[in-house]
Parts: sequence; C-alpha cells; structure tokens
Amino acid sequence: MDLRFSPEEVAFRDEVRAFIRSHLPADIKERLQDGDSASKEDIVTWQRILNNNGWAAYSWPKEYGGPGWTAVQRMIFLEEIQTCPAPEVNPFNITMLGPVLIQFGTKEQKERFLPRMRNLDDWWCQGFSEPGAGSDLAALKTAAKREGDHYIVNGQKIWTSTAHMADWCFCLVRTNPQAQKRQEGISFLLIDMKTPGITVRPIISIDGHHHLNEVFLDDVKVPVNMRVYEENKGWDVAKFLLGNERTGIARIGKSKERIQFAKEKAKEMREGGRPLSEDPEFRRRVAQLETEAKALEITQLRVISAYDKEGGNKPDPLSSVLKVKGTELLQASTELAMDVGGPLSMPDWEEELEALTNEPEVGPQWATEATRSYLFLRAASIYGGTNEIMKNIVSKAVLGL
Repeated sequence: MDLRFSPEEVAFRDEVRAFIRSHLPADIKERLQDGDSASKEDIVTWQRILNNNGWAAYSWPKEYGGPGWTAVQRMIFLEEIQTCPAPEVNPFNITMLGPVLIQFGTKEQKERFLPRMRNLDDWWCQGFSEPGAGSDLAALKTAAKREGDHYIVNGQKIWTSTAHMADWCFCLVRTNPQAQKRQEGISFLLIDMKTPGITVRPIISIDGHHHLNEVFLDDVKVPVNMRVYEENKGWDVAKFLLGNERTGIARIGKSKERIQFAKEKAKEMREGGRPLSEDPEFRRRVAQLETEAKALEITQLRVISAYDKEGGNKPDPLSSVLKVKGTELLQASTELAMDVGGPLSMPDWEEELEALTNEPEVGPQWATEATRSYLFLRAASIYGGTNEIMKNIVSKAVLGL
C-alpha cells in the first residue's frame, strides 16, 4: 500500500496552508500559539471565514453545503488547522449533529438548522452523559413523556461542554421506560436552551476554566417535530453520532504542534547553563514522541485509505487504536510542553487576588497555559469513549480475543 500523498493531495495541502496563512486573524493565531484556548468569539470568527470559503462543514457532502472532500483531504485539513494552530470548528455542529441531520433529519429540520450550523448562527451542545450514565450511556434516566404535540422532559445531564454558551442542545431521553432492553425506548430530541425549565450550572475543571456544566431539565416542553428519527429509535441515531464524534479524535496535528512548540521554547530555557534543547533526556523524549506520532500517522492513513475504498460505509475497528494512542500521545505532548517551563509552569490559581495586589505571574503566559492544557487533557482518554472501552473493542474486533 502506497501511503504517500498523491500530487493532487499535496497541492490540496498547499492550498489549505496558504488559505490559513492569509485568512487567520493574527491575534487569534498568536494566542493559540502561546497555548491559550480559543474563545467562543475566536471560533465563531474563524468558522465563518471557513464557511465563506465553503470549508466549515468539511465532512459534509456538497448538496448540504460541504466541500465533498475525500477522507484523506479531511485528514489533511484537520492536521493543517491543528498544527498552525487555528481554532477548530465547533464539533457539536459539524462532526456530530450535522451528519445526524443529513442522515436522519426531516426536510424541514435540514432546511432550518444545517445552514445556521455551518455559519455558527446556532451554537449546539450535547446532552448525553448523566450522573449515572457516562460510558454506560444506555443507563440514562432523563425522561420525556408525550403530551399531545409536545414532550415534557425531566432529568439531569452532566459534563455538558459549552452548555453555558449554547443556543440548542441535542439530547438523548427515555420515552419508553418499559422497554425490555435499555438501548430501546430512547429518543433523540433537539431542545432550545431558552426553553423555560432549563437550568445550567457551571463545573470548573481542573485547569481552572469553565468548559463544563450540569444541565437540569424540569418540565421542559419540546415540540414533537424536534424529534430526530422515530420515537424510541434514538439509540440508532446515537451510535451513528458517536461514530462521527470519534472521527479525527486522534488529533495528531495537535500533538505535532505541541511537540514543535516544546522544541522552540526549549531553546529559550536553560538547563545546566545550556539551552534545554541540548539536554540529552529532552532530546530523547522528543525523538520518542516524534517517532510515535509518525507511526500513528501511518496507521491513520491505513485506516483512511481502507475507509475510502469501502466508500465510507464500513467502520474500521482500528479507529479505536487511533483514539487510544492519539489521546495518549496528546497527553504526552502537552506534558512535554509543560515540563519545558519547569517551575515557571505553575498557574496562577488566584487571578483576582493578583489583580488586587499587582503581583506578577511566576512565569511566562505560555508556560502557565501549557500546564492548564495538560491538566484539562487528562480527560482526553475519557471523552469520546474511554480508552478502556476502546481497548476492549480492539481486543475483540482486531485481535480476535
């Protein structure tokens, strides 16, 4: 199997690089290069720039406003976005709900939501996990009782990323509590976050930032025409969505960007009177991570090549390997960037106190942001399917154990 890019793919990569260089606002790029996370405003600005070029919905077919790219082109696009770095498109809009509506949505749902999702006129969040239903998602208890042309929804969701800034939520609810199997009796609803009865409470994660939330639903009225697919068939929709969520979750481009970032910053830091970049142990760690990144990239190309040959209809269980190794590499590369800062990487957990006392930060912003990123990405091996579950899939479907 020839895993080299074709001349057409090389030309496409060059086109993407040139577009990012000429269109990404300099202030956004500078903040992201320092390790800061993209704000909502950054993501909206960049996604609308991409949408004007027909690239925001990079995984969608042309008839729904996407570019109609091959799997290899999508991989190239994601890697160039991540290595630049530029803000990634809103995944809830583009890689999760968009393909669901294209596959299962009504004509009215597609016409109403898809154009607004591409342009980020609506910001979506995902209402799946519950206090007793995370990896065991089929244990969800949030109930939806039909009354005429509405459902009345009651329950709680947790770890809901960006719910505090979202306009809409796609949500799994139980519509038939008497179903014989837990996977049955579940429906997929689209819920306006401005509906009375919705309460969003923040969860401050270990990096000190507000990404996550609890969402409480108390007698929330949802029109029946906001149900996607058939009643009690939401598990089929969820399986399809989760397959798309794990697409690109290896984030090899982000790991490569963090490794390169660490190498550049190591030239500025001193160890034993010499630049840290000359330290043998640092060089060994870099070589190991770069080797692992290249091996993972080759595996990804193998998976994608098979995906294209099958027409995108046959999932490859090796994608679970990409998720496991990709998240491990992402965690290791962010740890490397943090370690370059050494003791200067201690974040200032009391920013308000610092503002009052005018005390300077211990180290440069890039070092403290590297630590925050490292801490938050401890969760990368949990979200999108825990690595333990992914290893079970690999053991059964790949190794035949």
